[in-house]
This record gives sequence, C-alpha cells and structure tokens, in this order.
Amino acid sequence: MADLRINLAGIKSPNPFWLASAPPTNSGYQVQRAFDAGWGGAVWKTLGDPIINTSSRFAAVSFNGQRVAGFNNIELITDRPLEVNLKEIYETKKRFPDHAIIASLMVEPKQEKWHEIVKRVEDVGVDGLELNFGCPHGMAERGMGAASGQVPELVEKQTYWAKEVAKTPLIVKLTPNITDITVTAEAAVNGGADAISMINTINSLAGVDIHTWNTIPHVAGKGAHGGYCGPAVKPIALNMVAECARNPLINVPISGIGGISNWRDTVEYLLMGATGVQVCTAAMHHGFRIVEDMIDGLSNYLDDKRLDSVMDLVGKAVPKYSDWGNLDLNYKVVARINNDVCINCNKCHIACEDTSHQCIDLLKDPIGSTSLKVREEDCVGCNLCSIVCPVDGAIDMIEVKSELPPMTWNERQTALALIESDKVDLVK
Repeated sequence: MADLRINLAGIKSPNPFWLASAPPTNSGYQVQRAFDAGWGGAVWKTLGDPIINTSSRFAAVSFNGQRVAGFNNIELITDRPLEVNLKEIYETKKRFPDHAIIASLMVEPKQEKWHEIVKRVEDVGVDGLELNFGCPHGMAERGMGAASGQVPELVEKQTYWAKEVAKTPLIVKLTPNITDITVTAEAAVNGGADAISMINTINSLAGVDIHTWNTIPHVAGKGAHGGYCGPAVKPIALNMVAECARNPLINVPISGIGGISNWRDTVEYLLMGATGVQVCTAAMHHGFRIVEDMIDGLSNYLDDKRLDSVMDLVGKAVPKYSDWGNLDLNYKVVARINNDVCINCNKCHIACEDTSHQCIDLLKDPIGSTSLKVREEDCVGCNLCSIVCPVDGAIDMIEVKSELPPMTWNERQTALALIESDKVDLVK
C-alpha cells in the first residue's frame, strides 16, 4: 500500500485529509471524534476574542436534485473562551500525538495582539498556526479577516508579527475576495509564511424567499452577506491553488480548500500543487465517516498508478497549467456521435443549433427513424454537445491530426511583429 503520510512545511500528518477551521472543529469532543474516524489533522475553529453568533446562520443552495451544492454561512469565529479552547486543544493533542492540530488565529492588526495569542496557543502543543485573513463577514467589519486579507501590506505585516514569536510552522489563509490572489500570497511569503492555505469562503447571498421577501438565511427579518463554500466553489478554488503553485515567487507548500468532497477532488488538488487538503462542507453534510472512503479511494488510486507515496502526486499537473496565449491554436478536436448508444433525446442537436455552431444534423431515413450526425468540417470542437449529453459514451471528442504545425497566440503575435518590422525597414 502507498504511504499516505504528508509533511506540509514541517507539519506531519498520517494522511492528507484535514478538517478546515469551521463548525466541525469547534470543540475537543468534535476533533477527537474526527481523529477516531480517521482524519489526519484538524484546523481548530478560529481563536480570538470570543464573539456572539446569531441564530439562523446557515443556508444551502441545492441544484438539480443535489442537496447542498453550495453552502452559505454567516457564522463568525469561536464563541467560546480562549482558555476553554486551549484546554481542549491540549487534551486532544495529548490523546492523539500523531495527528496534526493547527490553531486558526484572528486578532486585531496590532503587533502585541499577535505576539500574545501566538505564545499562548503554542504553549498547549499545537503543531502549527493558521492566520485567518479570509473571513468575509462579521469580523471583516471589525478590521479583521478579509479586511486585512485584501490588503497585501497588512498580510505581510501581520504575518511578520506572528512569525517574530512563532516556534511552529505558520500557514496564512487567504481570501478569494480579491482580484488576484497571487498578490496576497506573495505578501504572505514576504512576511515569512511557511505555507499558505486557500481558499476561504466567497462573499455571497444564498437567496431570497420570494414569498416573504426575506433573505436566506435571515435574522429577525434582516440578512447579511455570508461566506460561500461547498462543491460549487471547487473550480474557483482549484484555479487559485494552481495560479499560486505555478508562481515562482510563491515557493511554499499549499493547503488546498474549497469544495473537496471525495478522494477524486483530493487528487485534483494535489496534482495542482496542494500538499494536503482541508474539508468542511462535505463533513457537515455527511458526517466524519466520509473520510474512510476518501482514504480507501486515495490509497487504491495510488496503488493503481504504482506510486509509493501520496507526496508523489504533488504538483504533477502544474506544468500543464499555463496562460491562454500559450495554447496551440492549431490543435483540433471534433465530436462524433455513437448512434448505437444515443437515446435520441436531441439535446446535443438543440444545444448546437441554438447556442453553438449548427454542425449537428438531424437525419431521417426512409422509414421515418431519426439519427444524428456531426458535420466534422464545420465542428469547432467546443465540447458543448458532449457536456449536455446525458449518456456516457454517446458522444466522443476525437483529436484530429492537423496539417499545420503547433502555433500559439504569443508565437503568432511575435511573427506578425517581425513581419511588420521588416515592412518598416523596407519603407526606410
């Protein structure tokens, strides 16, 4: 069996599956239950000055029959005293010495505040620290969370303050509510971060009740924006992880967060540069026992790939991720329909006819039966027909060998510039 152990910036864990800082890691009872179930680590729910949480603070977006496709919350950091949390962290670490416990921290942007909380938390034996610069609601209005995480100078400065006294590895958790997450990631690295984690939740409003006109959720008839997570945010998070992983100035390990629900999601994050993953919504939806399938699935996958360690996956797909201008404009695929499998729902024909390139013909034979055929010379290989098709194997996207050599947009522009310069020389 492959080795599932990871080492993220010096934080060791029996497997790459950690619980993210959130309701599932609110207490020692919960974290210990999680470790008993098989989770490799947990990021304790964010510590700081205790606050008062509202009642009615979660909401979910269901789509096409799937419950909790997206999850929204207006919950804040811990509402329990720091002393209670520290006592439970100590007890949990004592009982599970080989599991990773990371303390998530959030305080005012003041040097003395960071020094104080870092020292107090490290005294109870945590394996690492995660600075929460991502919370998009509630704490941001108080100058913390995303309010700090959206300002590179504050990210760098506060990371540096924490690093001044920290003895354990320091992870900086980044907000996605920003134009370019690599800017704040670079700031965290400049401040001394040993690793970064991403993404925290996305600004969101789950919905509006069209009968009462109340927001979802609402608190006594009033609502506020919250943080969005769950399967729906995975593509956004995966892109941000990839952008940081391919940036040479962000040369620290990444803890991937966002919509991870199974071992396949985990493999994608690892391939795109994450050393480990953090899970929240899936655990809230299905309970801690989901980690059993995640461990088994990942282990079997590694065995099938003949890999000795899960660390062998980290970053293997990053070189394949680039800018649009580096893509081969002469690469071509076309759609081919397998009429032996096709159920004649005609969704591909409708999608192509109405919203794409009108290259799927609906044919009728002499006895009135219909079939579908792609005019390959007109097909641009957009993939839409295969995406909307409800039957696996009914439509394949086939690579067509091009007579032209590979050519990227950047190469094309360079060539045009050279031609233009030659014209200028001729005129001279």
